[in-house]
Amino acid sequence: MNAHTSPRRRRLAGATALVAAGVLTALSVPSTALAAEGDATIDLYNVNDFHGRIAQSISSTAGKPTPRDGDAAGAATLAGALEQLRGADTSTSAFVSSGDNIGGSTFESFIQEDQPTIDVLNQMDLSVSAIGNHELDKGQADLRDRVIGADGARNAQWDYVSANILDSATGKPAFDPYAVQEISGKRVGFIGATVDLVGQGLVSPDGIAGLEMGDITTEVNKVADQLTDDDESNGEADVLVLLVHDGAESTTPVAPGDQSDFARAVYGVSPKVSAILSAHTHQTYSYSVVPTGGTVPRPVIQTGSYGFNLGHVQLAVAADGTVTVPVAENLRLVDGTYASDAAVQATVDAAVAEADRLGAVELGTVDRDLKRAVQSPNAEGLQSENRGGESTLGNFVAEVQRSQTERQGSQIAFMNPGGLRADIASGPVTYKEAAVVQPFANTLVVLDLTGDQIRQALEQQWQPATASRPFLKLGASEGFAYTYDLQAASGSRITSMTLDGDPIDPTTTYKVTVNSFLATGGDNFGAFKQAAAKQDSGMVDLEAQVQYFKADPTVEVQEDQRAVGVHVTETPEGGFQPGDDVRIDLSSLTFSNAADQGGTVSVSAGEQELATADIDTTIVDTTDEQGRATLEFEVPGAPAEDAAPVDTAGDALRATALRATAAAAPTETTDEPLVVTLPGGQTITLAVTVPIETAAEPTDPTDPADPGAGDPTDPATPGTGLPGGGDTDGDGVPDGLDGTGASDEQPTTAGGDLAYTGADLVLPGIAAGVLLLAGALALVLARRKRAAHDETVLTD
Repeated sequence: MNAHTSPRRRRLAGATALVAAGVLTALSVPSTALAAEGDATIDLYNVNDFHGRIAQSISSTAGKPTPRDGDAAGAATLAGALEQLRGADTSTSAFVSSGDNIGGSTFESFIQEDQPTIDVLNQMDLSVSAIGNHELDKGQADLRDRVIGADGARNAQWDYVSANILDSATGKPAFDPYAVQEISGKRVGFIGATVDLVGQGLVSPDGIAGLEMGDITTEVNKVADQLTDDDESNGEADVLVLLVHDGAESTTPVAPGDQSDFARAVYGVSPKVSAILSAHTHQTYSYSVVPTGGTVPRPVIQTGSYGFNLGHVQLAVAADGTVTVPVAENLRLVDGTYASDAAVQATVDAAVAEADRLGAVELGTVDRDLKRAVQSPNAEGLQSENRGGESTLGNFVAEVQRSQTERQGSQIAFMNPGGLRADIASGPVTYKEAAVVQPFANTLVVLDLTGDQIRQALEQQWQPATASRPFLKLGASEGFAYTYDLQAASGSRITSMTLDGDPIDPTTTYKVTVNSFLATGGDNFGAFKQAAAKQDSGMVDLEAQVQYFKADPTVEVQEDQRAVGVHVTETPEGGFQPGDDVRIDLSSLTFSNAADQGGTVSVSAGEQELATADIDTTIVDTTDEQGRATLEFEVPGAPAEDAAPVDTAGDALRATALRATAAAAPTETTDEPLVVTLPGGQTITLAVTVPIETAAEPTDPTDPADPGAGDPTDPATPGTGLPGGGDTDGDGVPDGLDGTGASDEQPTTAGGDLAYTGADLVLPGIAAGVLLLAGALALVLARRKRAAHDETVLTD
């Protein structure tokens, strides 16, 4: 537990003293009047996942505001709405939050460590907030000592609460589990709860060392029982409200059988809790659910994020203590309905001015957009971020971090997609634009990892079943590439890895850069924790970005795929043979939002193209499977023996000559790897081979051991000389190539194709090839000459 006394508890203590004095005065009041005083209405206004969006940011179309999900009304508008809705008497209402007030913030707040956000929330009289995962971005010490502050010198003037962040040593809550505030004369107990930080890997493990996560439902129910046990010494409340930094993954009400932590809390948290104000998933919903063991429906609400909406829940407390909820709604703040608060706007303006001063420096330029991966368009045509997709931005940041840790020997770098908070547009890039991409100020750490540990880290991109996202795609630095088989068993999906074209050796140690969040196993990448050695570079991620642009101010965005999904027909025993059918299913061939995507993909072996296919660029949500194609082919075999019919004796002679040449140069097969070529020329060599025919090495006609060899100048030597035995008739044309309808052109293979192989003859083999072909052709043409004299018709 925190040692400091809650400011809200101090306020309650004062209010309790006044109530006691009021009771003495009220002794002369009729009892019927006292019963009437027991009825009360409590209005709660709430936000969640504000993430430092203090400046207004609203989309527009044709110059007119057209608010969209992800827009921010701004702190001044939020303050103005609260002022209007709460009215002059604020004792009947409260402003509360379900967490992530800070962290993942826009530049004007981030660059000043979110102090501007804390300042404006203080101005709005925020009463209490759940602890979100981003409150712990910089660790528990930063939350306690800087954000909350010491007794007597509080920074955040509201209570931060969580019942299920536990001290590992004691099993007790590490922070205040609840806060009690008097509203409309009733004691309202706000119980806090936090998404599983450890199980979902949402914060750096080093930052929460010594803490563990309890089950939300179990820990909240403990506190609910405590606050309603009639023991004034351990805190009492008339009304209970849950502020939980966890939420549903969609706007659809969660089902009773859903086993997620949040769904179990919705139904399993004690009926004593009258309302659940949720967060974390940035969804917008408001519905009611009757909890297990209860009879009265209670609202479950989430406002989306960034102050787009303001939640409103009204609790009606009867004289007998019964609580009902006549109102549960989300009020849009982005439509211009509410006037801005001037004092809060002044605070925002000062923060923006300071951020502009710090962020105006131009670092360099990029030749095209650097973007995160996106999901399929929604009904409004908008595309949200997809942390499961490979992105040019993720790969770029990974390369930045590798290059800036080369002095530590870094060879490879990986970047977690959740650490990327904004895109970079083409053109000039300022300090501010670079900063908002990575607002968490992580340091870069160089790890000693074996090739097998790298493989394990890549396998962990497929997240545990308990994680909120099924897949998290790591950005990878230049030169590193890998393939995976989506149909393989868990833990066996990575099928190959290369660094600068060379295979990654499982036992070799490599220097791998990751940020400090990943280095301690964040986002469930536990393999990074296995490093034999860690070297913290001391360089912050933003500093690395700045230094990278200083060294190379003109950046050309790389669009090669670092990961490609490949599933190949299972290799039969003994390997593929001519005539076997092969199918290759490819995925992750394109980025979800880069320009000039699509085209065709092909597969070849031994420089022989075997199949081509068009790429389907349809986006596949939550994963990296967009850019799909299927290549199908039959393993080529020996060419057919039957030649096509011919019409002339000359054509027949040529066909016969080619068959004779083939007989003289028999084919062999070699096992060649399958090579996939992507539209941009990038190639992927698969660990699958097929037999491809090649020509046997021609023999040397001057070799005495060759029975067909001899002295070409000696007419007595059989099997030698020019075709037909030479120019015996003195006409300057070799015998057998004049008259008779046969070709009088000397065949040549120099620079041409070797029969049936498609392979070019190289210069050192030209002479041998000519002699070999000439000898074979001479024998054939001599026979044809004799046949012509006998007036025999050629039909082959």
